[in-house]
Amino acid sequence: MDPARRRPGRPAMVEPGHTRDRILDAATDLFSAHGFEGISLRDIAAVVKLDVATVHHHAGSKAELYEAVFKRMFTAEADTLRAAAARAATEPGTKGLHTLLDAFLDFLDEHPEVTHLWLRRWLEPAEHRRLDEEYSLPLYDLVEEQLAGEPHAHQAVRSVVWAVHGHVTACAALRGAALRSERESFREFAHRMVDALWA
Repeated sequence: MDPARRRPGRPAMVEPGHTRDRILDAATDLFSAHGFEGISLRDIAAVVKLDVATVHHHAGSKAELYEAVFKRMFTAEADTLRAAAARAATEPGTKGLHTLLDAFLDFLDEHPEVTHLWLRRWLEPAEHRRLDEEYSLPLYDLVEEQLAGEPHAHQAVRSVVWAVHGHVTACAALRGAALRSERESFREFAHRMVDALWA
């Protein structure tokens, strides 16, 4: 069909998966920078150069798109941590915890938008609480399984997670040698913290 003859209001005939990925990429960037309330579907549409109707056709409402961003982020993080947990299960003592920590640090260093999405989400604590249940707590549970018998496992894991998110936030404005130095220094500290928590 000739695009010029397409009826007004109908989504353009483009490859659906590619279009949805483009929308999710743009939404991830915008939600991580401005939070849920800070943007509209129109803002996302402008970034991907589509009309609002096309964005809605491929991704649903703003709330549905917000959840899709968290779901995609969770899937990538869960895959990374599950693979690390499988390796950790074969390692003695607390060595497995260090394997999990390195996987978590590597993932967030590569995907700082994950930290920014969660921090923006937590600034609105009464909103979207189900996202925590679906896309945060299962990862806590995954790590806590490595800590059978630890009486304060959830609080200990949360302390490490918050420290790592703080590290990612501190790195946001750094580049080059300063960024490398900060990452190396924090990684050394984080491993010492794990040793202190689970000596």
